[in-house]
Amino acid sequence: MQSNHLSRHAQQVHTIAHGEAGEGGSDPAIARSWLRCLEEHHLDPTLIEAPVVLEHGRLLESRERLRQVLKIADSEMNSLHQQLSGAGHAVLLTDARGVILNCVSAPTERRIFERAGLWLGADWSEAREGTNGIGTCLVERQALTIHQHEHFRGRHTGLTCSASPVFDPHGDLLAVLDVSSARPDVSRQSQFHTMALVNLSAKMIESCYFLRHFEQQWLLRFHLHAESVGLFSEGLLAFEADGRICAANQSALNLLGTVRGGVLGKPVERFFACSHDELFSRAVPGGSTVWPLHTRDGRQVFASLRGQARTPVWSVPLGHPRPSREAEPGICLLDPALQNDFRRCVRVFERDVPLLLRGETGCGKEAFAQAVHQASQRCGKPFVAVNCASIPESLIESELFGYRGGSFTGARKEGMRGKLLQADGGTLLLDEIGDMPLALQTRLLRVLEERQVVPIGGEPQAVDVRIVSATHRDLLERVAQGTFREDLYYRLNGLEVALPAVRERSDKGQLLDFLLHQEAQGQPVQLEPDARHALLQFPWPGNVRQMRNTLRTLVALCDNGRIESADLPTIFHNTAPPSSATTAYPDRNPSPPLQDAERQALLTVLEANRWHLTRVAEHLGISRNTLYRKLRKHGIARAG
Repeated sequence: MQSNHLSRHAQQVHTIAHGEAGEGGSDPAIARSWLRCLEEHHLDPTLIEAPVVLEHGRLLESRERLRQVLKIADSEMNSLHQQLSGAGHAVLLTDARGVILNCVSAPTERRIFERAGLWLGADWSEAREGTNGIGTCLVERQALTIHQHEHFRGRHTGLTCSASPVFDPHGDLLAVLDVSSARPDVSRQSQFHTMALVNLSAKMIESCYFLRHFEQQWLLRFHLHAESVGLFSEGLLAFEADGRICAANQSALNLLGTVRGGVLGKPVERFFACSHDELFSRAVPGGSTVWPLHTRDGRQVFASLRGQARTPVWSVPLGHPRPSREAEPGICLLDPALQNDFRRCVRVFERDVPLLLRGETGCGKEAFAQAVHQASQRCGKPFVAVNCASIPESLIESELFGYRGGSFTGARKEGMRGKLLQADGGTLLLDEIGDMPLALQTRLLRVLEERQVVPIGGEPQAVDVRIVSATHRDLLERVAQGTFREDLYYRLNGLEVALPAVRERSDKGQLLDFLLHQEAQGQPVQLEPDARHALLQFPWPGNVRQMRNTLRTLVALCDNGRIESADLPTIFHNTAPPSSATTAYPDRNPSPPLQDAERQALLTVLEANRWHLTRVAEHLGISRNTLYRKLRKHGIARAG
């Protein structure tokens, strides 16, 4: 039966690749790819073999080369997986060769995708695996979907893959973002929505990488619409000090109606109706002020310029220079209980007592840990953070402990220093420690006891490092479940501190002002009373991270330095003040009985678990993000 399927598929491939009519022939990209697979790569569509997988060391090298991209993409990939409702999808990121460097999928479905060949380190280039989402996207350099029988190899016809390229600031292919599904009931029409989300996420990764890559250069952000400055569709131009363009994204080229070679190295005044001195006089450190700017062909765009303002040589200064400010702390600690916890943490940290920080996702655990480090005598030493949940399980040992050159096939000749040795003399933050694999917990415990690190294939090396651990999980529950070592828990738990969620903080107003001041980066931004009230009433399920991102967007889009209530997203206008144990968003119509039942069930479980949201999510068998969506849907928030 399998051989008949492969034979029929092979016949279809040969028919369409050579220009004859048939199913799949309507997409020229598929026919081109099939022809390449036959004539250039000499592949056999009936061949059944596992993908080529990079050796461990080569995979680590590939991830190291794209370290910043992986860091940017991590949250975007998790968000994309959640938007697709998770089930049945794997979100993949590859390098420019088609090698899979990261994968986000439901733990229960990992084996399904591995059986399909979607392994970390697997080479999914077109030359290896024939027509597929990743490999064909690399060749065609455009977003595309390869649906089931459009794959070249018969063994891949159970997959549906939607992929989008990620380009670097110079227009070279940097990575590919792909969503793959192994479900047989996936139609090609259903992939239109998936493809749109994948393309949007790829552009977000691309833009974030551009912004970080040129942090030290002047950066012009512009769009035809003022409200789109700061969004993924904006044009981005990076300038050198002499006003010559050193990089442009595709949106900038489209808005200027030119190609990359037509802008690189050219002066800015060739494209805009102003000199580069005049343009640079409008620069602000955060690039938060948006103003109209005309192109040479007379079109109006709206722009902001990030950089240190320079006074034009031909004009009178537009204002008085601001006095320099002293360095400001990176964390707000005006809540008395939080302030007391911070003082206690610094005292015990100086005595080499390990800290364990608990708190909801986004509540500022890493910022708190870094503040403790900066307040200690180790402030001039390294602070190294490791997210145990974001590093694939097969790579975390090498990332943490490092390896000696030549210790395994594909290892770098010079070896690699692990995070523990990178933090020598300073502080190591083990974020999401509750997700560390059990086998690695044993090695970590030995390091903490013996104060020595043994790289893979190497000799013991002394290490002097202070440990801060952080988690949103209940570690004692995980100890009871057998997924976390009890002895490691007590070794890490020298002092345990529960960081409050934003909704629980008494300094919520000061925190809002503090983050607004940071995001404004020295520019005067006024928060109108109604807007401030709405922001303070919001429950902030994403905590400090959500508040910071919201304020960053509001600062980027505000006009005349004022944030008004009308500028806030719709969700902030639906928050009512608490009246009892819960608060409800106003409903225009009564809720249907099924929604009432779900709301009541949520309230019952919340009260039974004393509003401990992690336990509530686990009790209901859903993710915390799904729980937050349900709470917002039913207008449920804790009072006070």
